[in-house]
Amino acid sequence: MAGEIHPSAIAEDGARIGDNVKIGPFCVIGSEVEIADDVVLDSHVVVNGRTRIGAGTRIFPHAVIGAPPQDISYRGDTTTVEVGSNCIIREHVTIHRGTSHGRGITKVGDDCYLMVGAHIAHDCEIGNHVVIVNNVALAGHVTIGNHAILSGLTGVHQRTRIGAHAFIGGMSSIVADVIPFAAASGNRAELAGLNIVGLKRRGFDRQTIHALRAAYQAIFNGVGTLQERVDTVAVDFANVPQVMEIVEFIQAGGDRPLTRPRE
Repeated sequence: MAGEIHPSAIAEDGARIGDNVKIGPFCVIGSEVEIADDVVLDSHVVVNGRTRIGAGTRIFPHAVIGAPPQDISYRGDTTTVEVGSNCIIREHVTIHRGTSHGRGITKVGDDCYLMVGAHIAHDCEIGNHVVIVNNVALAGHVTIGNHAILSGLTGVHQRTRIGAHAFIGGMSSIVADVIPFAAASGNRAELAGLNIVGLKRRGFDRQTIHALRAAYQAIFNGVGTLQERVDTVAVDFANVPQVMEIVEFIQAGGDRPLTRPRE
């Protein structure tokens, strides 16, 4: 290990700390923690439990990573937290370890930006390049796809899925699954169409966006049952991977219903 550990910081015996790691004043690192190379812990950061922090991640003051889950059935089971590489975790973020009756792991992908006061509950699975804005609260077992953005003060019901490239408006209550590429907002959120701004920013071409729009209309405004409409879209857009991602998301199902468009 070659790095900087402030004299006031505590790294318990057994902690594995990589090269070029900087651990600031009054941080506490538990005995089962693994910190990869080039990680920065500014000050007053607590990382405990069986937790791994990926290379290049920076964690700001008063974040707590790897604490026991807020689950009344938890009895000290051996569960984990995994944070990917090159994440930014701002002040007062909390990420709780998984449960034995869930995934057993709470996972945050690479290149994620978790802003002030965000809470990632037990057994959540967060994809890559996800942005979670100030004071967003994820209940247990939530899944969020790559490149999704959750705006400030949003709450997400347990076991809800939010698809890749989705955008959630501020102060929303997400109680049902949100399909990939969609925009949703509101108290008991509803779909407001596709996340067109996000798609353009990420370089999706016009043809793909037009196909996504047509598929969205066919799924939510077409004739027949939802399953029939999804089956038709699966045939008509079989050569558009992004549309098929929506189809597969709906077909996979989950514990929550599907968020629908505003009437």
